Amino acid sequence: MARLQVVGGVKRESSLYGYELVRLRKAIDEADAVLVGAGAGLSTSAGFTYTGERFQRLFGDFIDAYGFADMYSAGFYPFATAEERWGFWSRYIWHNRYEDAPKDTYDKVRRLMEGKECFAITTNVDHCFQKAGWDKSRLFYTQGDYGLWQCSVPCHQKTYDNYEVVKAMVEQQQDRCVPSELVPVCPRCGAPMSMNLRADDTFVEDEGWHAAADRYQTFLEKWAGSRILYLELGVGGNTPAIIKYPFWRLTAQNPQATYACVNFGEAIAPVEIAEQSIVIDADIDQVLSDLLERSAHA
Repeated sequence: MARLQVVGGVKRESSLYGYELVRLRKAIDEADAVLVGAGAGLSTSAGFTYTGERFQRLFGDFIDAYGFADMYSAGFYPFATAEERWGFWSRYIWHNRYEDAPKDTYDKVRRLMEGKECFAITTNVDHCFQKAGWDKSRLFYTQGDYGLWQCSVPCHQKTYDNYEVVKAMVEQQQDRCVPSELVPVCPRCGAPMSMNLRADDTFVEDEGWHAAADRYQTFLEKWAGSRILYLELGVGGNTPAIIKYPFWRLTAQNPQATYACVNFGEAIAPVEIAEQSIVIDADIDQVLSDLLERSAHA
């Protein structure tokens, strides 16, 4: 029996994968512009998993000490010292920001968009788009960057590259702790530094963030009313107001627009835009490979 996807009240058989793939390939080819919306599922498909073997291999000592179940939730643990906190976070940053993803999934996205008017908005903070060669001027990283620190207060709206210090932390830490002299403090007020991640109202939106936000808005306005494809990759229900809900609203407002959702286990679209939607419940990396293969044989 074929499994069914429920799409806002509309049911589609999973055996129609090939049909939906053809529709998506055609939508990409015929679109005047493509807006890519990328969530955590895209990085997961690229191999940046936060549980299982990878977590055990990279954080086995922390798991043994505290019984952590996954990398994400472990990041909220109230470590007793700043040295141990940065012992954890330096490793977290290094492996999820400065190391390459196990798969070339983001490169496939870039290749798929070659020759197209395109832009990407992402809630991911792992720098994978840039490492894959994506034009930074066509990218809005809304939630921050693992590679940046900020004042925890914050006393000023500026961010700081952390590569050199994080590298030293990873190389020099012992018994899960970094040397005290490597613990970062704000160069202006002396308060502890924190990650430039949107967790609360202390998140710093620096000049680069605002410039990217302006470019994103300009792209939206330029292609409003055109044959635009809103291509959502791996966006779940954690922060739907950033990508998912706007993509639905923009599609509903434009009869020429197409909405595509590719997400393993969470591929849905509302019934109001069902006729404009392409929904593929499958591994994103495999879908991208199949789309590129179809392009090569077109």
